[in-house]
Amino acid sequence: MKQFALFAATAVAALSLAGCGDQSGGGAGATRDQIRAVGSSTVYPFATAVAELFVQGNPGMKSPIIESTGTGGGMKLFCAGVGAQHPDIADASRRMKKAEFDQCQSNGVKDIIEIQVGVDGLAFAESKQGPGLKLTPKIVYEALAANPYGKGPNKAQTWKDVDPSLPAIAISVFGPPSTSGTRDSLAELILTKGCETDPAMEELKKKSEDEFKATCTRVREDGKYVDSGENDNLIVQKLGANPNAVGVFGYSFLEENKDTLKDVPINGIEASYETVSTGQYPGARPLYIYVKKAHMQAIRGLQGFLDTFAANWNPDGALTKRGMVAAPEDVRKKSAEIVKSLSVLDGSQLK
Repeated sequence: MKQFALFAATAVAALSLAGCGDQSGGGAGATRDQIRAVGSSTVYPFATAVAELFVQGNPGMKSPIIESTGTGGGMKLFCAGVGAQHPDIADASRRMKKAEFDQCQSNGVKDIIEIQVGVDGLAFAESKQGPGLKLTPKIVYEALAANPYGKGPNKAQTWKDVDPSLPAIAISVFGPPSTSGTRDSLAELILTKGCETDPAMEELKKKSEDEFKATCTRVREDGKYVDSGENDNLIVQKLGANPNAVGVFGYSFLEENKDTLKDVPINGIEASYETVSTGQYPGARPLYIYVKKAHMQAIRGLQGFLDTFAANWNPDGALTKRGMVAAPEDVRKKSAEIVKSLSVLDGSQLK
């Protein structure tokens, strides 16, 4: 009976998909004949590379539509429902949140496939003409927090105000917006770690999780941190025009622009392929794609697109040549099995 119910649910989802006009593509045709992915600006160049390889290997197939909306924005679109007007894939530079999973479930997006496609580093960079900053999570937190350690508005104007060993140049950081998975990674991997260097923050966490999160992750809004949208290349350009500024983006953008940018070490560790892949670098983070199982049969080529991803995420694969760091072998093996079996995500594991 359970198997029949599962079959019936899948059949209904497929029928609703097939019968739904392609609202996202201007209503041309009863079903969508292109794969559609939304989400992370960090994953975007890798997803577009896979799209190119997919078309090369499948003559006659239309190129998948890949949109850079930010991880948070992509999750909203992905979780809005099942059907041709909704994307098939969400690219993410962090893991799906429990609240997003629940939103998906409430909108009928029941079976979600989670695939880790690689690893990335949350890189800090400056112009080749920059001052040669060396930072720590504590310094970054004290420079960027709206209310450092809950002691009042941030009044630090220069890096020297934060740490006497740093130069007396104005704090100026170009980074991702609140909808970005890179911003979430900045909050989790750097700001929170810096905030937790104060023992009083542990007590605050026990007292109020919400107050702790606001104190440790809310970024100042007085112009020292500049929200630069979902275009990481724009941050690269801004660093060229502002030699004393710092940029925050995915490691691949630093790697691609080594001719004009240099790394800002965190805890004395530079972002490199080796330090990111081994997890030594403090800003190392996994990259994911999320796929609707209900779309697998209805959207032509979707399985082939996933197979193309899996065929190119090895250390010597096409994606690493584009700047992605290959995940450890055990992770790649597990991800390849998921691509084959299409096993779905258990939401109880999410936070």
